Amino acid sequence: MTMQDNFSSSLRRLATGTAVAMVTLSLSACAGQQGRKELTTGSVPKLTRPVQSMNATELAAAAERIGQAYERNPKDREAGLNYANLLRMTGRNEQALAVMQQVAIYHPADREVLGAYGKAQAAAGQLEQALATISRAQTPDRPDWKLKSAEGAILDQLGRSAEARLRYREALDLKPNEPSVLSNLGMSYLLTKDLRTAETYLKSAASQPDAGSSVRQNLALAVGLQGRFQEAETIARQELTSEQAEANVAYLRSMLSQQGAWKQLAKAD
Repeated sequence: MTMQDNFSSSLRRLATGTAVAMVTLSLSACAGQQGRKELTTGSVPKLTRPVQSMNATELAAAAERIGQAYERNPKDREAGLNYANLLRMTGRNEQALAVMQQVAIYHPADREVLGAYGKAQAAAGQLEQALATISRAQTPDRPDWKLKSAEGAILDQLGRSAEARLRYREALDLKPNEPSVLSNLGMSYLLTKDLRTAETYLKSAASQPDAGSSVRQNLALAVGLQGRFQEAETIARQELTSEQAEANVAYLRSMLSQQGAWKQLAKAD
């Protein structure tokens, strides 16, 4: 997974004068670009290798294959969920939203469907609608940490950081030390230019045994924005192939060089 993959799904610009920082918030159960988790199993054609290891070409091929299964039976819940997820992972957010609208019609009370529908709405830029949909999926008697975190990510994109952090902390009460939630909480502070607090939470996220590569890339960005470029590059290279590491570092450098963003953010902090 490249740094560009990691940030392409949910970029947000944070501007102070000429400063611009590009950040990611995870709307899925796992941190990382569109939550490259295992697909739902069922009547969907089986994949020959894990989704996490697929490149763009392989993801597109999988989307076409799963899409054909969905078209044969639009009422198939698993096919719809998987197809929409693959579409979002390949940047086809409007198409993913259309699929999830249809799935939600057939399964209007399904919490997982509502959660996925809300994420598709958020990816397509329909943030207020996404927040309402995910709130409907949440029930007081059975709170879901994934939905709490997704709510937080949407609230952060709406600029409602205090509410977002409350949702992340509620998610952490339900799932202590969950790296994707800790990462979202850290990135929430990065959005408001509190880089030191952001780094604290991102370091905690990265230290968890099941932390994904995307969590470390978020940490690399927070460290780099404070001017510690060598340390940031070291973090960005961890647990990746040489080719992936070089791509991540190149993208990290390109973001940190944009209009002196790190200098402006450091002054603001």
